[in-house]
Amino acid sequence: MRVVGFLLQILITGTIAKKMAQSLESSSSSSILSGSATSDDIFWLEAIKHQGKAAYNPDLSYQVFRNVKDFGARGDGVTDDTEAIKITPAVVYFPSGTYLVSKAIIAYYYTQFIGNPKNRPTLLATPTFTDMAVIDADPYIPNGNGAQWYTNQNNLYGLPFVLCYRNLIIDTTLVPPTAYGTGIHWQVAQATSLMNIEFRMSDAPNTAHQGIFMENGSGGFMGDLVFNGGKFGMWVGNQQFTVRNITINKAQTAIMGVWAWGWTFQGVIINDCAVGFDLTGKQSSTPRFPIPPIFIRTVAPSNNSLPVTSLVLKNIKLNNVSTAVDVVGGQKVLPGAPSASTAIKSWVQGNVYTGSNSKGTFIQQNIADPAIPDSLLNEGGQIFGRMHPQYADYHVSQFVSVRDHGATGDGKTDDTEAIKSIFSQYGTSNIIFFDAGTYIVTSTITIPAGARVVGEAWSVISGKGPAFQDQNNPQVVVRVGEPGSRGIVEITDIIFSTVGPAPGAVVVEWNIQETQQGSAGAWDTHIRLGGCTNLEIEQCKPGSAATGCMAAFMALHLTRDSTAYLEGMWVWLADHELDQDGVSKLTIFAGRGILSESQGPVWMLGAACKMQSRLDLDIGFTDVPRNLQLNISHFIIHNCSMRKNTILPYCKLRRRVTPYFQPYTVTLPYPFNKSSEYGDPDFPPDVTMAWALTVRSSTEIVVFGAGLYSFFSNYSQACLETRNCQNQIVNISSDSSVYIYSLATVSSTFQISADGKGVVNQTDNISGFTSTVTVWQPHD
Repeated sequence: MRVVGFLLQILITGTIAKKMAQSLESSSSSSILSGSATSDDIFWLEAIKHQGKAAYNPDLSYQVFRNVKDFGARGDGVTDDTEAIKITPAVVYFPSGTYLVSKAIIAYYYTQFIGNPKNRPTLLATPTFTDMAVIDADPYIPNGNGAQWYTNQNNLYGLPFVLCYRNLIIDTTLVPPTAYGTGIHWQVAQATSLMNIEFRMSDAPNTAHQGIFMENGSGGFMGDLVFNGGKFGMWVGNQQFTVRNITINKAQTAIMGVWAWGWTFQGVIINDCAVGFDLTGKQSSTPRFPIPPIFIRTVAPSNNSLPVTSLVLKNIKLNNVSTAVDVVGGQKVLPGAPSASTAIKSWVQGNVYTGSNSKGTFIQQNIADPAIPDSLLNEGGQIFGRMHPQYADYHVSQFVSVRDHGATGDGKTDDTEAIKSIFSQYGTSNIIFFDAGTYIVTSTITIPAGARVVGEAWSVISGKGPAFQDQNNPQVVVRVGEPGSRGIVEITDIIFSTVGPAPGAVVVEWNIQETQQGSAGAWDTHIRLGGCTNLEIEQCKPGSAATGCMAAFMALHLTRDSTAYLEGMWVWLADHELDQDGVSKLTIFAGRGILSESQGPVWMLGAACKMQSRLDLDIGFTDVPRNLQLNISHFIIHNCSMRKNTILPYCKLRRRVTPYFQPYTVTLPYPFNKSSEYGDPDFPPDVTMAWALTVRSSTEIVVFGAGLYSFFSNYSQACLETRNCQNQIVNISSDSSVYIYSLATVSSTFQISADGKGVVNQTDNISGFTSTVTVWQPHD
């Protein structure tokens, strides 16, 4: 589905725009644990023995880890390394050096580009470089009338398509300023990430350079980025995205937003730029230097109502910025101060609702704000965040390979006992390295407190067998911490899954409680169900019997005493084939996406959950909450359910899609039984499709940016024309205290319900393809 030019919904939190340059002080750290520093620049990933396997690839010689220098790249800044870097799906590793690039480096499915974080390599475009971008994630086909390699909304793991690029410097300063010098063409979807990348561009007055160019897609997460120079730091259009911790220096326009359904920016520093955010969607309107600095340029509302950019600004500090919010063709909606500081605590533009009142009010003004607990904040008073741990200061001797200690990862052998033994012997003293492969487990694996787990090209841990067959007696596949445990757990680059059928599988049960902010977390780690491993077109074509196509009881359970920092997590129940053609429809069943019973804190950032429903959720919970963004889709009963949360203060950018094959001719929760133990929600008579979000008996919940979509009714998209694919999508109980900022829905008659009764009707908030509620707050 290609949708362009509709609503741009922006939420900005913890943003700082400064006219005077300042250094970036990041709240991230590479690891909370202390490592043993090495005296050289060799990264452990380069030094470790690589024996990973593509478990189901018939080519047994297939090489997963690829050091570009082993394929002919020189990295000397003189030799053209373009052809040597063009490598098929794999972990593509760049040792330190300068790699001259004369043609675009094409991004293939299931590929990681990883540079040495101890001394980041540089991809340097030659003066004659004329391709779309140094790295191109979705190339246009020459003479193809606009056709591209991939369907951009499917540039995600589901094809499969996972992209993760980190620890790079991309330099286009040798490209003439007036040429189209772009660092990354990033037209992608879920399960993709950019992190720890610096973009160097020309800062000449006539520059046409840009760091990131993104014209479409359905993402995604990026963070810990620095942009220097350029006409645009970022030129972006995408359904939804989360951006955390970026700095833009001396660009003409820091961020050009051309379209979106929902974007969240957190922790942005803008130095010496004429415009911070241009949300007019008109590239030609970008001002040239010199002009008085403008923080945000937007378009005028139509008769003081939508369609208009839905805008939420929180915790903004402007230094020497003349205009905070400028309406093109109108007036300064929010003034700044040309020679002083301006602080914006909470300001919104859009429709605001209160409680069960079905009538919203359009405003452009400051509003009262729920207090964000200190536990969500770092020492500087900003929302806490942590970069993906990479253990750059650790020696290779501190890593233990599971394949060296009896696990096979071949997708067939039962590796349960080998993995249990490894965690028992080394789980708290070494970093456990899961060599690339698929590791079958037939009973519960526990990752103990104190463990750090690292995958290679998304190593898979997959539950299989009799233990996971009874939905009335669900069993956990992977338990993160024993119940009541406290300590450090760090999980990176892992996929948790099942081999179907597995109707009684709780794929991940998260029990660990942090001992310091963010010490219990997972980064670029996903839960993927179906589309492969006995849940494919042969077993689960549309209309298949349910019993053989039940992939899991639940994807992720955050228990009462747990805390979690989850960044870049995608929770997905497949709606289409993965292994064969990548597009054939499937009917697969999984009962529940994410159930949170945590008392907090929980942060989900750039996370997603999907099973023929999609949800991006960003949540923060009690003690040390922070924004968490999760993408959850296609689950039968709910994509995300919260119950008995004492405090869930910060939920950020949620994306959820309802199962395409619903509604049923039988009653929900078919084919699953309703579980009182796991607090399954009720379904009123007019609710025949999965809840995107339910909140019950919970207080101080803040949802900061949500995208909840219904694209189908029984596999038909005719309901998009009448905007009624689903009747209700979000349900808030009257005994809960919930604040929602920037909720975008597609084809749900009611956007918000209270105690199962629709309250906010989408017809009052239509803004292009989506309908948008800027603020919904509980009763006074």
